[in-house]
Amino acid sequence: MLKLFLWLRYLRKRKIVLLSITAVALSAALLIVVASLFDGFIQAIEQTGREAFGDVYLNPWVQIDSSEKLIERLEALPQVEAAAAVLDTYGLLHLGPGNVRGVRVLGIDPQTYHRATGFKDSLLNQKNSPHPPSFAVDRLPDRKGGFVAVGVLAKPDEQTDEYHFEQLKADWIGRQVVLTTGAVVETESQDSSLERRFKRKTLRFTIADIVFTGMYLRDTMDVFLPIEQVRELIGSHQPGRLGPHEVFQIRLTDGADQAEMIDPVKGAWEEFARSQKLPSYAASNVILKTSRQMQQEFVAELQKQMKVLIIIFGVVSSAVVLLIFCIFYMIVETRRKDVAVIKSCGAGSASVASIFLGFGACVGLIGSALGTILGYIVTTNVNTIEEWVRILFGLKLWKSSVYAFEKIPNQVDWNAAVWVAAVAIFAATVGALVPAIVAATTKPVNILRYE
Repeated sequence: MLKLFLWLRYLRKRKIVLLSITAVALSAALLIVVASLFDGFIQAIEQTGREAFGDVYLNPWVQIDSSEKLIERLEALPQVEAAAAVLDTYGLLHLGPGNVRGVRVLGIDPQTYHRATGFKDSLLNQKNSPHPPSFAVDRLPDRKGGFVAVGVLAKPDEQTDEYHFEQLKADWIGRQVVLTTGAVVETESQDSSLERRFKRKTLRFTIADIVFTGMYLRDTMDVFLPIEQVRELIGSHQPGRLGPHEVFQIRLTDGADQAEMIDPVKGAWEEFARSQKLPSYAASNVILKTSRQMQQEFVAELQKQMKVLIIIFGVVSSAVVLLIFCIFYMIVETRRKDVAVIKSCGAGSASVASIFLGFGACVGLIGSALGTILGYIVTTNVNTIEEWVRILFGLKLWKSSVYAFEKIPNQVDWNAAVWVAAVAIFAATVGALVPAIVAATTKPVNILRYE
């Protein structure tokens, strides 16, 4: 009770202690916000990788006769929820006079692709529809439909970095555009040798929906068409041969370990290759990776940068230890009579030292708790704060064209928050260590001699 009484008394009478609590709170909040933003950014990249490659990515390197049979074989695996084939190429999209954009063309089946990636949530017009995603054009059933990424059609507002979705839907959905691409065509010459030449191909289609994923690179270059039409655009298809071919994105059930599914998926592919009598090299020469492996190098570099930044801010925040030392040393020097009275009443040196060490830990606990609350508020409202900075100062801090994502990640990294709080309490205790030793070695007779 005596310790608690003294702690409360110092908190009320020594307002300078509030400076220590504030310093601990600000330092803890800073580290929590930095760790949370970096962790959120890494998680956003990993999630985007799952959408772009699936949990497991299978690239056979050869053309196959029936992607549907391979999908059935993959989905028969117990931990595979869905699989989808994707065939891609590149071309030029003619949107109007003088408006031509270079695009990546993805051939998909929208329903299986949605099951494997959650693609429907990216469609502006169909995401709230109870029906599966479709290339069908409303009120124009005879038209060939396709999806176009939002950044291909327009640029975001310079000030807000946002798209005007309703205006885009009104302007573009139902409008016809022309895609120009090409394929290498093989013809037999007079001497029975094969000649290869490039043949231009065009496709006129109607925009059935607009795609917005929130990732800059995908939103500024992707066009989605039925996979059968992309096969026709690319040209010849001969199973077992190298050339334009489908890749497969595999989505696992919740809780399934990506790395553990590599061998079962590889086994399913090898069985399929044998059943289709593909060349022997087709079974072994396959790219089979998890989405984490596909992004491993990039994510590792981000984690290194996060650690370096945490260390830098940690070193800066270590000044809190010095501040607490100065404040507590001043308290000990000015309240030596209190210490002398306590020791003269029979308290030992260890007990006196524990008063100030405990007070330091109490300051660290209160400061880390306030810092955690402040870090939570800042992190969860970071997009609102960024918007207010833009409104008040005309400064756009976060642009999707620079950082690849539309919004700043705003999820708190609670693991980091717990570590930061623990280190803050330890640092405050360390700052109070020397003053506690000074108090413990105080001799009552020297202080109370003339009292």
